[in-house]
Amino acid sequence: MLNFIFQRFFGMIITLAVVTIMIFIIMELPPGDYAERYVFRKFSGTGQVVSEADIENVRIDLGLDRPAWQRYLSWMGLYPNKATLCTDRPNLEIGDNVFCGILQGNLGEAFAFETSVINVIGQRIWLTMAILFSTLFITYLVSIPIGIYAAVNQRSAADYSLTLVSYLGLALPNFLLALVLLYFAVTTFDITVGGLFSPEFEDAPWSFAKMWDFMSHLIIPGGVLAWSATALQLQTIRATMLDEINQLSVTAARARGIPETKLLIKYPARLALNPVVGSIGFDVNRIFSELPIVALVLNLSDMGQLLLASFIDQDTFVVGAILLILTTIIVLMNFVSDIMLAYLDPRIRLATTK
Repeated sequence: MLNFIFQRFFGMIITLAVVTIMIFIIMELPPGDYAERYVFRKFSGTGQVVSEADIENVRIDLGLDRPAWQRYLSWMGLYPNKATLCTDRPNLEIGDNVFCGILQGNLGEAFAFETSVINVIGQRIWLTMAILFSTLFITYLVSIPIGIYAAVNQRSAADYSLTLVSYLGLALPNFLLALVLLYFAVTTFDITVGGLFSPEFEDAPWSFAKMWDFMSHLIIPGGVLAWSATALQLQTIRATMLDEINQLSVTAARARGIPETKLLIKYPARLALNPVVGSIGFDVNRIFSELPIVALVLNLSDMGQLLLASFIDQDTFVVGAILLILTTIIVLMNFVSDIMLAYLDPRIRLATTK
């Protein structure tokens, strides 16, 4: 098992290294850079003539004049960076001999906000993570027991009803469900289901009351985002469970007199979890893909809107930091998924380490 974990961990590190290169390429794709946006905002409407030399001076101040490979290595913390760009270390002397990139815990400077990227996205990260894990929790809490129940009671009224609900979950987009919830909440119950905090807790310091209010508000976005994932996982567990129930090993165990509940949990249910555990990374990716639209409908404070605004402003370090955080989480969840899958089914780790 340790050998299996080491192999997966090494593969994860290689994947993350390749991911950083791909993210930097995406950061460089838009034409121009933030220097042009900065000059436009500063002098627009003033009537002052701006020369190319003025733009180049701004570009030099922001460290955007260097070759792409130097900027990538500086972003990673493998090449000296300008001390003025190390906003989390204000006591540095000005010079090009400072290492302050990702490997040193610095995600760069948010040009539009004139502060470090960590200060800009700090709270949004935790809010996004809370939405993500609440969605995963609701998805598996609902889909696993219901999928097993539907398989055990095949062709019953409950089975057909659950199948119909799961088809609706696959057909109805999450953002449309969010709109329906908003409509009925306002027109029928005269309440709002948007946001992550009640008005009285929006700007209040963190406390037990604010935490409880936050957790109660997570139910709506978590349920909306879990809608389609729950439907898919329910069908997956049901199909796998039906296949495993008919295996000869289960029949033999039943013949030995093992209690039915214990038999179901030990054999078919455990193996039915394999495709669910193996798709955790896919679920995380799907949630991140759907979150910006749902966040817009429900007025949630997530990183999606900031990512779009930063792309438009060409605030490259903010864009790179958000993409890196999201992709790192997906890669980490895939790593956890592999470990859990190997634990549930020893055949996987034995086949991999041969």
